[in-house]
Amino acid sequence: MAISNLQKARAAYQPKLPKALQGPVKAVEGAATQSVGNQAEIKELFPNTYGMPVITFEPGAPVELPPFNVGIILSGGQAPGGHNVISGLFDGVKSLNPANKLYGFILGPGGLVDHNYMEITPELMDQYRNTGGFDIIGSGRTKLEEEDQFEKGIQILRELGIKALVIIGGDDSNTNACVLAEYYAAKKYGVQVIGCPKTIDGDLKNEQIETSFGFDTACKTYSELIGNIQRDCNSARKYWHFIKLMGRSASHIALECALQCQPNICLVSEEVEAKAMSLDDVVTYIAEAVAARAAEGNNFGTVLIPEGIIEFIPAIKKLIAELNDVLALPEAKTITTANEQLDFVKSHISRENLSVFKSLPADVAAQLALDRDPHGNVQVSLIETEKLLSRMVADKLAVWKKSGKYVGKFGTQHHFFGYEGRCAAPSNYDADYCYSLGYNASRLIANGKTGYMSVIKNTTAPAAEWVAGGVPITMMMNLEKRNGKMKPVIRKALVELDGAPFKYFAAHREKWAKETDYVYPGPIQYWGPSEVCDQTTKTLQLEQAK
Repeated sequence: MAISNLQKARAAYQPKLPKALQGPVKAVEGAATQSVGNQAEIKELFPNTYGMPVITFEPGAPVELPPFNVGIILSGGQAPGGHNVISGLFDGVKSLNPANKLYGFILGPGGLVDHNYMEITPELMDQYRNTGGFDIIGSGRTKLEEEDQFEKGIQILRELGIKALVIIGGDDSNTNACVLAEYYAAKKYGVQVIGCPKTIDGDLKNEQIETSFGFDTACKTYSELIGNIQRDCNSARKYWHFIKLMGRSASHIALECALQCQPNICLVSEEVEAKAMSLDDVVTYIAEAVAARAAEGNNFGTVLIPEGIIEFIPAIKKLIAELNDVLALPEAKTITTANEQLDFVKSHISRENLSVFKSLPADVAAQLALDRDPHGNVQVSLIETEKLLSRMVADKLAVWKKSGKYVGKFGTQHHFFGYEGRCAAPSNYDADYCYSLGYNASRLIANGKTGYMSVIKNTTAPAAEWVAGGVPITMMMNLEKRNGKMKPVIRKALVELDGAPFKYFAAHREKWAKETDYVYPGPIQYWGPSEVCDQTTKTLQLEQAK
């Protein structure tokens, strides 16, 4: 494997740990917990892992443990810091007993089912410390849902002498981890399952999880790119840049980037839904800002768009919900062509939703009616929302120009920032946070816990003051409809419109819309003043009033 100069330099960086994890620990248990919704149903589905207490680690007395082995799985999309979770887990299990081994399952949960694995050695681990990506063992999107998969998994876990399995993933992956933990507990197989919160989208968080790892780095990476575009925009002064950002189910990335860069417009999906805005309402909002700047002679600007905004427009959300039900019907599974599927959809949805469906641009309507992702969701990242909105804004401005309401020129450029941020070299924050999550997971294993997620809190404070522990995954769950059936899933965290980050944005956006008040964050800095290179996201600072 070729190693860059940056990677060589970063390999020497020693991630910081909370004080409680810097030596032996003792687990302090809180009160019994319950799920965030559907308590009776979730308790019935998870009788062996429901109601467990929140765990907090404090310094404790040394305890000798016999050797044991641990398995690790990277699941779902990449996020900066994944390698540091693995290195933290590696160092943590080795500190408990040097004879312990860590095995990585190749290309995600499928590696467990297919018995595809490798031992992570010290020499291998040292090549990946403080690096981006998931390439040490690869990731995958196989869902662990079936008994046959669980039984195939236990075969290789027993063969390798694995006591515990750590699954690094987002809400769906950690839901699968919880299902697996419950199954192994019910069967008394003696294998623990621990989750780690990963997703750059930022929607895996709650009172116990301050932020999912990778969000900090991804937002800094996107903000650098947005800042570069804004500087170009303010230099040429002839284009409106429509920038779509990752965030299918929530607008955390778009909001954080807006807080960092101060664009002229940032759409927040949750606000669009709360205000029951139509697609035309969204277009009018953008067009009015464009017209107001044009009146001042500024025919340029930036618009940030969360990729999932289409799903938050109430009329379209209602349409998508019915489309999901229709496409889950048994007869829909026999359709072989796109045209047949479109005809099938049109003949099976309500008159109200058919009217909305026909009002959409043909390419958008087709995308909504065709293939779903493995979780049964519309593949909104394939819908070029940035081009759709700029096209509709251009049409509206053309009408306004005839009446004299608009007097400018409207040139556009389009961008979608997604993969650019998923494997970036982790920021100091993510390097420390992820290493702590992995190290902390080793302590949950040592204390015999299963069905828990590794959590690190108080992360706006210096790392030594961070709080380490674990939270039962069932505590975060409720029932939602997936592929036409009600299933237990971790509730996604949306942007809170009464939260400090959105309130700060809302208080400043009118000024940002009118003025060219751009911020150019520049690249992620690893060396320099700590107030620059170790700062947390604006979101966390505002949420914790720091």
